[in-house]
Amino acid sequence: MKHILPCLLALSVSLNAAPTISKRASEIDPRAKEHPEIDFVFTDKKGKPQDLQNASVDVKVKPQGKLVIWLMGHSAPLFERLNSYGLHAIQVHYANKWFGLIPPARLNDGKTLGDIRLEASTGEDHSDLVSIPQPDGMMERSFQFVKWLAKENPEGNWGQFISEDGKGLRWDKVIVSGASHGATTSARFAKHQKVDRVVCFCGPRDNYESWQSLPSATPANRIFGFSHVLDGGWSADHYCRSWEMMGLNQFGPIVDVDISAPPFQNTRRLITNADVKGDDKRAHSSVMPGGAAVKDKDGKFIHEAVWQYLFNHPVDKTGTPTPADPDCVKDQRK
Repeated sequence: MKHILPCLLALSVSLNAAPTISKRASEIDPRAKEHPEIDFVFTDKKGKPQDLQNASVDVKVKPQGKLVIWLMGHSAPLFERLNSYGLHAIQVHYANKWFGLIPPARLNDGKTLGDIRLEASTGEDHSDLVSIPQPDGMMERSFQFVKWLAKENPEGNWGQFISEDGKGLRWDKVIVSGASHGATTSARFAKHQKVDRVVCFCGPRDNYESWQSLPSATPANRIFGFSHVLDGGWSADHYCRSWEMMGLNQFGPIVDVDISAPPFQNTRRLITNADVKGDDKRAHSSVMPGGAAVKDKDGKFIHEAVWQYLFNHPVDKTGTPTPADPDCVKDQRK
């Protein structure tokens, strides 16, 4: 890390993990702005930075030449695993706090949520309810962060993800991923922009919206989902609905990973019934590495093989098409 200026970075190292490189978005790009109308600010009331972005790559591992953009708060346990797979990973701060803006009459109108998600991720004008300029959207924030990383951490070879014209990222080398809200925005963005892969933990939702069935720039065989059956989004059919609308049933059945082994019938739809003591909130976040994830009697996470599958399974290896599930409620207004 000798090329990195210590005054510009915050570095944290955990056992067997690559260093985490952290930098505020507002310090990377002077065009970045706050949007207090949607509680999108650079510093909270206690003075704590809110626009800190994080990145890591393990230069000791053979690289895949792919970049994971994580659309939630930084998860060190997740990034440690991504790096061990040979993946670069970044978590970006972008204008995504907009739920309180939506008038009740439009909240479930079938279009508003998807439009705002698309504007927040692209920085393009897709919604009349928000005004999120390019520098504050996920695409540009990611590009500016990678440009900065390429300069400040050259040994990480971040420049491989920048397009030949230097004006954006090579989205064909990008995996977008997130949990819950981030999973939903990942899937919405991938409808608009072709990416290498999408990994959705506990999502997507937007159960009154129709964007899930729109023509997709990203082929559906590149989209993977993983949910716990006690998660309210699963029990209310939000996830099974989105998965079918996106066409994931064409690539295999819903597979319970607790009674199946890799490669999980080459499917794109994975579920678990792991013991979370009946806690639906823990169930929601238990599907990704972290404090809510389930461990065995030896203290090891039981879903290591699942996480590896989600991010590494060859997209051209698919399962047997299955018909739509008549028990999965598609019209959530009834």
